[in-house]
Amino acid sequence: MSDSFLQKAMQLIVEEILKQPYFIIGITVVIGYIILKKKWYEVLSGFIRAVVGYMILQVGSGGLSGVANPFINGLKSLNSNLTSTVILDTYTTQSTIEQWVGNLVSAVYMVLLCAFVLNIVLVALQKWTKLRAIFTTGHVQMQQAFLGFFILAWGFKISFPTTEIPFYLYIIAGLILGLYWAVGGNLTLKPTQELTDGAGFAIAHQQMFSIALLDIIGTRVQRSGKKINKLENLKLPGWLSIFNDSMVATTFIMTLFFGTIAIIVAVVNPEYWPTQLPVLDAISAYQQNVLFYVFKLICQFAVYLAILQLGVRTFVTELTNAFQGISDKLLPGAVPAVDCAVAYGFGSQNAITFGFISGAIGQIVGTVILVATGGLGMGVLVITMFVPIFFDNATIGVFANTKLGIRGTFIAPFINGLLQILLSAWLANLMGLTTGWDAASGTAAGAGAWMAMNDWITVWPLFGIIIRYLPVIGAAVVILVLLAIPQLQYYFSHKKEDRDDYYLQVSDWEAYKAKHITPYLKEEA
Repeated sequence: MSDSFLQKAMQLIVEEILKQPYFIIGITVVIGYIILKKKWYEVLSGFIRAVVGYMILQVGSGGLSGVANPFINGLKSLNSNLTSTVILDTYTTQSTIEQWVGNLVSAVYMVLLCAFVLNIVLVALQKWTKLRAIFTTGHVQMQQAFLGFFILAWGFKISFPTTEIPFYLYIIAGLILGLYWAVGGNLTLKPTQELTDGAGFAIAHQQMFSIALLDIIGTRVQRSGKKINKLENLKLPGWLSIFNDSMVATTFIMTLFFGTIAIIVAVVNPEYWPTQLPVLDAISAYQQNVLFYVFKLICQFAVYLAILQLGVRTFVTELTNAFQGISDKLLPGAVPAVDCAVAYGFGSQNAITFGFISGAIGQIVGTVILVATGGLGMGVLVITMFVPIFFDNATIGVFANTKLGIRGTFIAPFINGLLQILLSAWLANLMGLTTGWDAASGTAAGAGAWMAMNDWITVWPLFGIIIRYLPVIGAAVVILVLLAIPQLQYYFSHKKEDRDDYYLQVSDWEAYKAKHITPYLKEEA
């Protein structure tokens, strides 16, 4: 076989399967249903529902981004005297690092494949590893492979652009990334089971460690006997009762939020909105009024959120049913770890909106601090995009509400939003991502980028810093700590006599809940 054939085959696998989460989900359903000996038409039906359901979720996610972009671009149009700009966005970060990595892009693909295989092996060996979740969110894996590779290279003092990468970096990057996927998904399993009442999946996204931290804090609060007021139990009096409807609440809150942004942009940069308004009548050249245009976008936000939730309901049932076959025969005790948006179909729907708004307020406060301090003295201005401001903070809000109630739903995303701005500015400057790379001219050029999601402003930078100051020893420490986390979960999450109930979280959620959760919910508001 020629190298060209192997390269094309690898590219096909990466581009058409690994980078397409709907395809991974569909294949998983097919494998599971075949193992369960379903009839061929049931297998086909499950595949179609899983694929189409996930595509519906993607339409909802993409639509939410599209609605928010005119407002975010409006903020970007406001002039700033800061010297460098960093875009906070997952896809922009991936493309920026691709510029810096250049011809070594295939190396990142190799790291991704090795990490994914390691994730599966670790779960297959769960008797010893205590790991139970397989990361299935392909587009997120690709984003994380690029930034993780970049951070670890920085840790080993490798500067991009470069034409050579030491072989040990491939091995270490594959080990750490694969462990992060397995450990992170495993950390979210119990809190996700609580949120969904045993739906049978974990979360595979960018804030897995923060979900686990919220669960630890929430469990202590829950067991302290404190009354927890959740958003879904909040009964609003009089006219405020209209906000018990999540669609109404979302539209109203987003009107205040996006409306405020629209007014600020219109006042500071009055030329912006006329360039965004669509022409409604080609004959008369009538251009839509800005007030009606903004209100339409706000209503579309609620529409796309409803579409996203429909997608979740469509494919989650197929996935969890199919995974029973995989869990029983191929990987006993394993669960799929899926996109964070899947969690939005459970718990309080208002937690999504309030988490997003609280995180946005935190980001606004962080931006004011940056502007007031000259970008923390670094001359860095960060411009947030929709993915971190919504998906990170909304997810944190949903999980915070589960255990910490209304107060946690506001506080946790606010803190995260503040950190997203301040830590991203510092980290992008520290690790050299305040600009892109122009290969044609051979110079740094354009805006920089950073992921800005919780795990990538906390856990992963810590990995890089440890390795930076203790290269070989630091890498070993990171790997050993990741291996130790599930062991600590197993040995210290329950009393000694109940230790094996750790596996009951997957095999019999009702029994686990009755023993370890329900007794503490009697006083819940």
